[in-house]
Amino acid sequence: MKRRLSSLQTVLQKIILPVLWVPLSGLGILSMFFSSISRSDASEKWIVLFVWIAGSAFILWGSARLKEVSVDDDYLYVSNYLKEIAIPLSDIFDVKENRWINYHPVTIYLKSPSEFGDKIVFMPTVRFFGGWSSHPVVAELKDLARPRIKAGRFR
Repeated sequence: MKRRLSSLQTVLQKIILPVLWVPLSGLGILSMFFSSISRSDASEKWIVLFVWIAGSAFILWGSARLKEVSVDDDYLYVSNYLKEIAIPLSDIFDVKENRWINYHPVTIYLKSPSEFGDKIVFMPTVRFFGGWSSHPVVAELKDLARPRIKAGRFR
C-alpha cells in the first residue's frame, strides 16, 4: 500500500507561492518606480528591486524542483503533478536533507537517471519542534534502499 512521504504543503510551496508572490510583489515594486506618491529615493528602489529578483530566483529554483513522493514495499512513486513514475527502491543510491532551509528538503540520489533526473527533491511532512535534527524519513529511505531478504525474496 502506497504511503505519502512528502508534505501536503508541497502544492503550496511548488505552485501557489511562486504564482502569487513573484508577480504580486513585482507589481508592488514596479509601482514604487512609477508612482508619484513614493517617497523612496532611487537607490532604495534599486535595492528593493534587486532583493525581489534574488528572492524570486530562489523561490522559483526551490519550488520548481519539488516533487510529491510516496513509497510502498518495492517502489518510490514520484510525481510532478502532471506525471507519476515508479522507481525501484533498489535504485536509491543515497538520501540527504538540507537543514538550512526551513522545510528541510530531502534529496534522493539515484543510481541511474529517471524521467525526472538523477535526483529527486521533496518536502517531507512538517515536524513541529524538529529543529536541526534530521527528519526521520531520511533514515527510513536509507533503510528501505538497503537490499535485504524479506518474506523469502530479495529486494
